[in-house]
Amino acid sequence: MTHRLKKEKNYSYIEAGEGTPIIVLHGLMGGLSNFDAVTDFFSRKDYKVIIPELPIYGMSLIKTNVKHFAKYLHEFIKFKGFEEVILLGNSLGGHIGLYHTKLYPESVKALIITGSSGLYENAMGGGYTKRSDYEVIKKKAQDVFYDPEVATKEIVDEVYETVNDRNKLIKTLAIAKSAIRHNMSKDLPNIKTPTCIIWGRNDNVTPPEVAEEFSELLPDSELYWIDKCGHAAMMEHPQEFNKILDTWLKKRGF
Repeated sequence: MTHRLKKEKNYSYIEAGEGTPIIVLHGLMGGLSNFDAVTDFFSRKDYKVIIPELPIYGMSLIKTNVKHFAKYLHEFIKFKGFEEVILLGNSLGGHIGLYHTKLYPESVKALIITGSSGLYENAMGGGYTKRSDYEVIKKKAQDVFYDPEVATKEIVDEVYETVNDRNKLIKTLAIAKSAIRHNMSKDLPNIKTPTCIIWGRNDNVTPPEVAEEFSELLPDSELYWIDKCGHAAMMEHPQEFNKILDTWLKKRGF
């Protein structure tokens, strides 16, 4: 199902369904369409799924970092009038969700992270000396997934366009550095929010040991694995991802 992008005030976002709000946070190179299966599945249940376009390339360079994105998310939640939300983030989106929860714990009912940065990542922000070589970029995009076929031409084209736009590349590198700078290992033991960790066993960007460390450091967390799966579980195995998350939400009473 194709979802229409809403534009209100300074925000662009997709919204579908009615009920408990689930705010979905995309990654550095991730589009809103990466979560189509999540949106379709949970918007048919008792959830309102909202995916804001994060201002990855829209903020000044000094504000292009995890902390400012977390504050942007806080302003968006206030704009929508939500008191409590469920946050679901992939990659950089997971990191933003974690940092937001650190700053504003009272507004987060539950947290779901998948392939999240925040402890370590084999950053997408690096290794662009051959960025004009389409085949090199194609291989880099394919490496994000267990099955390289998931990296469609549309996805590869988008990554290629991003890294060959000087302004976007500078901000991509700034975000990658920010993700390393905002390491959350000391913060995680203080985050008491119920957290569901869903991870691909074959993730090359944030390897499986990262998921295990998240699981150890977050006091109220549960870790679930998806086999033959890379960095974007909700794209590679959407049905399994949705089933795990749906079961966890029901078990926790969300």
